[in-house]
Amino acid sequence: MHDSDTSSQQYAWLRLSFEPGIGPILANRLLRRFQHPLALYRSTPDLVSAIVPRGSALQLTRPPPPDMQAKIEAALRWSALPGHALLTQNQAEFPAILRQTEDAPVVLYALGNLKRLAANAIAIVGTRNPTADGVANAQAFAQHLAARGWCVVSGLAKGIDGAAHRGALRAGEAAASTIGVLGTGIDTIYPSTHAGLAAEIVAQGGLLLSEFALGTAPIAGNFPRRNRLVAGLTRGTLVIEAALKSGSLITARLATDLGREVFALPGSIHSPLSRGPHALIQQGAKLVTCADDLLQEFGGWHQIALDHVEPTLQNPLQPSSPIWNAIGYDPITEDVLQQRTKVAVAVLHEALLDLELAGHLQRHPDGRVSRMPS
Repeated sequence: MHDSDTSSQQYAWLRLSFEPGIGPILANRLLRRFQHPLALYRSTPDLVSAIVPRGSALQLTRPPPPDMQAKIEAALRWSALPGHALLTQNQAEFPAILRQTEDAPVVLYALGNLKRLAANAIAIVGTRNPTADGVANAQAFAQHLAARGWCVVSGLAKGIDGAAHRGALRAGEAAASTIGVLGTGIDTIYPSTHAGLAAEIVAQGGLLLSEFALGTAPIAGNFPRRNRLVAGLTRGTLVIEAALKSGSLITARLATDLGREVFALPGSIHSPLSRGPHALIQQGAKLVTCADDLLQEFGGWHQIALDHVEPTLQNPLQPSSPIWNAIGYDPITEDVLQQRTKVAVAVLHEALLDLELAGHLQRHPDGRVSRMPS
């Protein structure tokens, strides 16, 4: 044990987080009985076995094995570095909204600005393979929400998650910024291509969080656990583009189970990525078409329509022209497109050919065109 009371307490919290066979739900049951891990570890097997099996009670009342001690020492060394913190449930900085959940983590590893945990938070989640529209919408919603005092929480994954983080950062350092919740150890950024984004989040006053031990690699089973933290940290979850079977819908279900709001952005009935949001709407999620639809659920805010998003929010890979804007996922004839856009027929034909060759457009057997589904 360490000499100082603070180190001793952190040591005990970390040990409880590392105990094999003791997940968050069981750990919280033990904490309700013993109030603090120090009291648990100073107890007797008979008292502890009233809550856990006898074998686990004996494990909890013996000295920790060497490998666990090494993990604890590594975590304590990590927490001593600038900008690093270990948050335990007895600390004021531990998010109160998360502490209320029955499977709240025992310890959170935090890197960045802890003040982000004090703001009202909203989750924005969705597919890892979004359309250009999905990326632009996620960025637009996130920027507007962050600018109005809402911290945007997501999972640092590819696609909609990354777009949401970037959109929140674009609101500026005076805004509520963003929190990235990792499904790995906080020292292991996944996907690795988001290492720069993670660094940018921290540099611009955002926060990274993880409940997993240092060095934890990306394991499939850990990402649903990550999703429960995304839902638990926030007052609501917005889903932008998701398949019917996806982690985003798991996050939405977890939010519903916690009594939090769920919002969904609708899309074309022909897009497979609209099926998830549409299913959520059928199940009672609130349909949103602009940020005001969402914010009105939490109190009076001025309308922020997506139609008024600045051009800099658009994905640079997204085709941008009156012709592209007039094409949806529903097939449309060239005659109708010409009537909508008022461009010369020759210009229309050239633009459609360019979009088709770039893979953005599909041409149907009857000659009609539509955006290419993902």
